[in-house]
Amino acid sequence: MFLVNIENIEAFVYVIHCGSFNKAAEALYLSQPSVTARIQSLERDLDCKLFDRQGKQIQITDEGKRFLPYAQQLLLTYQKGKLHVNRKKSLPDEFRIGCTVSVSNYIIPELLPDLQNKFPNTHFKFVTGTTDEIVGKVLGKEVDVGFVRNVNHPNLQSVKFYEDPISLYAYENHPFVDADRVSVEQIAEQPLVFFECGALDWLRIHRLFEHLEQSPNIRIHTDNSEMAKKLVLRKAGISFLPNVCVREEVAEGKLFSLRVPETSGISLQTNVISGHGEHDPFLSAIIEIGKVLTLRQPSPAWSK
Repeated sequence: MFLVNIENIEAFVYVIHCGSFNKAAEALYLSQPSVTARIQSLERDLDCKLFDRQGKQIQITDEGKRFLPYAQQLLLTYQKGKLHVNRKKSLPDEFRIGCTVSVSNYIIPELLPDLQNKFPNTHFKFVTGTTDEIVGKVLGKEVDVGFVRNVNHPNLQSVKFYEDPISLYAYENHPFVDADRVSVEQIAEQPLVFFECGALDWLRIHRLFEHLEQSPNIRIHTDNSEMAKKLVLRKAGISFLPNVCVREEVAEGKLFSLRVPETSGISLQTNVISGHGEHDPFLSAIIEIGKVLTLRQPSPAWSK
């Protein structure tokens, strides 16, 4: 008689999602030998090999590929059942939100008043961290939802919340401010304050300069958008920045967006994540508010 061990199923799905036994162990808060033991137990139950192991490299077998959709469905069904059994009330008195630093600085102050209006009896608690840290906190039930970069995870639902265009910004009286458009060659010659947050869209910014014989003049490299913005205001250089972080300075005439056609369509996507089927009233409200925030987002001056 075959008995389903959900922990073994979970380990199998995580290994495929994470790409290795070590990374799956970190995500599950287990030791690597424990994950290996769970996979071996599942292989005995199924009487087949799920992975081919070549040194430190692993590759899913044909049997593993055929079993994967059933494993994912089993895991999802279990999680939904567990949620249904353990649900005590539809709305908590305290709602815990994890978010990246940029979201806490620029989006939460606009989101929270609308959220408080919809849930006036709820207290809100916020924690900040990197995308990977927030994903871990949602998985570990340390926070209820998380605002992160675009991610996918088998144990989480991930919904697009906000898309923020990336534009090139210069300070007042910079020679580029009055230009109809700026070429990549011209940008590369200028002192650059280069902000990037690790999202894939920043690779597109890097690729702008790949065809040039000379590397761009990157004077300062930072992963903090607020620092990059203040350095531009101090005339340390020009910078590619998410529009949301410079709205006040643009409105006050302190920073100016520059027309660079090659950057059209480049943006940072923020998703909201939670466990499958969890906190649906809050998620629905957050997504609706996100649509309003997108409508409020002004376009760069040169695009009008």
